[in-house]
Amino acid sequence: MAVESRIAAVTGANKGIGLAIVRNLALEYPKSPLKSGPLKIYLTARSPERGSEAVKTVNEDEQLKKAKVLVKDGGDVEVSYHELDISKKESIHKFRDFLKKEHSQGIDFVINNAGIAMEGFDANVVKTTLKTNYYGTLEATRELLPLIRNGGRLVNVSSSSGALNKYSDEIRNAFLQAAKTDVPAVTAIMEKFQSAVEAGREKEAGFPSAAYAVSKAGETAFTKAIAMEEEKRGRGILINASCPGYVDTDMTHGRGTKTVDAGAITPVMLALKDIGEKTGEFWRSEEIVEW
Repeated sequence: MAVESRIAAVTGANKGIGLAIVRNLALEYPKSPLKSGPLKIYLTARSPERGSEAVKTVNEDEQLKKAKVLVKDGGDVEVSYHELDISKKESIHKFRDFLKKEHSQGIDFVINNAGIAMEGFDANVVKTTLKTNYYGTLEATRELLPLIRNGGRLVNVSSSSGALNKYSDEIRNAFLQAAKTDVPAVTAIMEKFQSAVEAGREKEAGFPSAAYAVSKAGETAFTKAIAMEEEKRGRGILINASCPGYVDTDMTHGRGTKTVDAGAITPVMLALKDIGEKTGEFWRSEEIVEW
């Protein structure tokens, strides 16, 4: 009987931290306590051209060749592209249905890395940012989580820019309470933020004028809420949020101080390493940190 494959999916993976996560999943899987048979990684991105180019980059990577981890070099990790735009529900549902059909036994690891950071601040920037970073990541989490086998992992790449020290006490406490309550309670805070921005009163309402930061606070909060829900199901799936750090990518306009590989360390650790059954936590630099 063939050894069962492990299946991983990484969103927003055609460049930057997402691509580094794919590379490092391939490098670290052979040493993982969760290793069991070959690993197939779906590198997902909006653009088929950029996604296919990214797969080519992985296949030609000198470090991966040297480590002989890819199937073509005698290893047991395979990387393939699949289209996914997390800002579109139908795209998420198509990917979910594809995984269900191709892998009826389930999948093992999901790393939600896709996200956007826009210049400027106004109601439209807020709406567009929340649509991808909050609602899109939430939809991907909700739709892919049921496919994860018992003992699997889900990691949402959030950000320390979503730390709660930028809010009024009232909003900070609302976030902390919502994370312990349920997803609708978190979504209500996102809706409150959007309405306050539309009225030009986000500061008075206790929010910073920062679309990306608030979207990431929401992402960390719903990750905690979903981890709590999932824990009650007793399937042993670990769900965590992580900050990759200030990484030198297009998103930081090259101002970041960490390499993409350094940024990938914590998300990959949360997917593949022994993390002592920790779930519903926010991690940075391989440690649980205060959100």
